[in-house]
Amino acid sequence: MARIFITGIAGGLGLPTARALLAQGHTVAGSARSPDGRDAATIAALQEAGAHIVTMDVTDTASTEAGMADAIAALDGLDVLFNNAGIGAYGIQELMTPEDMTRVFDVNVIGVQRVMRAALPHFRAQGRGTVLYTSSLIGRIATPFYGTYSASKWALEAIVECYRTELSDFGIESCLIEPGAMPTAFFDAMVTPTDTQREAAYGDFAAIPALSTQGLAQMLDALPDQRPERIAEAVVALLALPFGQKPFRTVVDHSGIGPEIERYNAALHDVTRAVLTRFGNAEMLRLNA
Repeated sequence: MARIFITGIAGGLGLPTARALLAQGHTVAGSARSPDGRDAATIAALQEAGAHIVTMDVTDTASTEAGMADAIAALDGLDVLFNNAGIGAYGIQELMTPEDMTRVFDVNVIGVQRVMRAALPHFRAQGRGTVLYTSSLIGRIATPFYGTYSASKWALEAIVECYRTELSDFGIESCLIEPGAMPTAFFDAMVTPTDTQREAAYGDFAAIPALSTQGLAQMLDALPDQRPERIAEAVVALLALPFGQKPFRTVVDHSGIGPEIERYNAALHDVTRAVLTRFGNAEMLRLNA
């Protein structure tokens, strides 16, 4: 059984994943920014189920380093890190102020970097580790009104591409999980544009993002298989695979978009291997199937 740390454990994807891993007998710790806040009941239930909760704000370096140290101590080590904490964003791109965008990137990109810098000395010292990351289908393509969120996930994918190669010599494997849209509370806490002055210039078009999200919610209601539990199943399946033989990218989607993203991923896989082979670095891809 593995010792697993999940950031954002009380969130829409972290919660079912933690429950599934605990049910399998894994030792699980997870982070929450405010364990006594709005998710207090969820946190208490996780603790009762055996999870150890640490207080961690991934937008604060000191908090992240302290939280990671607490998790490693509670788990008596660390085998698997699941970078799952994230924040969404939607709205007309021009209306996103630099401060709006910074909020999203500080969690989805810089937050992951803070967590990795806190965890990697431990993984490198022991010569082995598995790191999972929650990305998104729109971390591969961009759709209207999700430009800031997509940009943050595109950036995450680029960072993980580098971690995949740069950590391979240290025995640390990397896996991106790319979900489609899921009906979670994630949608209730998304960052939206705060530039209301410019919004007026868009006229009737300014109402379209809200209508778009309503349409997405209706679509998800009609797709019973498009649920957060599918992410938990994907994580369980990945961790059951032999070390070094896990796929680098795993698409989790039941909306019909997944196969197109898989086709794109397969093409990029071949391009990446060809480029690294050309420069004599193909061995750096060895820890993924």
